[in-house]
Amino acid sequence: MGVVLSLEDKFPEREASIGRLVQLVAEDMERVNAMILSRTGSDVAMIPEVANHLISSGGKRLRPMLTLATAQLAGYDGEGHVRLAASVEFMHTATLLHDDVVDESDMRRGKVAARVKWGNEASVLVGDFLLGQAFKMMVEVGSLRALEILSSAAAVIAEGEVMQLATAKNTETNEDEYLAVVRAKTAELFAAACEVGPVIAQRPKAEAAACRSYGMNLGIAFQLVDDALDYGGTSAKLGKNIGDDFREGKITLPVVLSFRRGSDEERAFWKRTLVEGDIDERDLDRAIAIMRRHRAIEDTIERARHYGAIARDALALFPKSAMKQALLDTVDFCIERAH
Repeated sequence: MGVVLSLEDKFPEREASIGRLVQLVAEDMERVNAMILSRTGSDVAMIPEVANHLISSGGKRLRPMLTLATAQLAGYDGEGHVRLAASVEFMHTATLLHDDVVDESDMRRGKVAARVKWGNEASVLVGDFLLGQAFKMMVEVGSLRALEILSSAAAVIAEGEVMQLATAKNTETNEDEYLAVVRAKTAELFAAACEVGPVIAQRPKAEAAACRSYGMNLGIAFQLVDDALDYGGTSAKLGKNIGDDFREGKITLPVVLSFRRGSDEERAFWKRTLVEGDIDERDLDRAIAIMRRHRAIEDTIERARHYGAIARDALALFPKSAMKQALLDTVDFCIERAH
């Protein structure tokens, strides 16, 4: 029996599950948003145009909220968390600009991708500008350890993007190889965003490690749900069109599972569509049917629940508080998108 994943029906629950986090960091997020706007300014007119095209296009800004949240969880009372949260958002935005060029994507968050409007060169260079601004803000905080964590994350993310190039259109990719890409390309920024909170609060290493584990496993769960929604979703609230991964020939976990479990005829289908790029208008429906036959979408969501449980357990050493509960609710938010 196939799963029907509707974002439309469950959107109120999604809002509710992250609402506590949004409320608790709202005041700090206003300061982060102001800093983001001020740091995209440039005498080169195209830079703020391209940057604001993506920055103002929506998105929950979950990653910077996690930096603010873990800083609050650790009892931090300084100003550095605002700059670090803005840095995290700039890093994320830069990777989106770069990703759209690599993936040749036409849409991002329901809008025309920056690369379509301004060209690949401008998208890459504005992404580089945002990374530069991110590192400037990190230095201003004055925490060498926080700078080390986020700069290391930038290197790992770049490695993940190169790793993804190696797995692109490769149907022989196995689950471990795919998860290695997810850890580097997506989860590393979640992990770093969470780790720097207790670091600037100068909390014990165990607390920083716990927050890093929370972020890493939340990031993996988040990406796996995205993988499932590309084939099982019914709403463009994904931030991209349903089936984009399929049309771009991306090897994601539902494909890995379907290919491994499928017949020779089904494997030939995946090779024709994803490797050779020979796709007609009925192939997406057939891909979804194959996935449902082998429970690939459901099992991808089960994997996400597994990593979500690890994320929740990582916070066990922190005492009960409103912020701890908000972070636990955020795990539910990330996974409930699949319902």
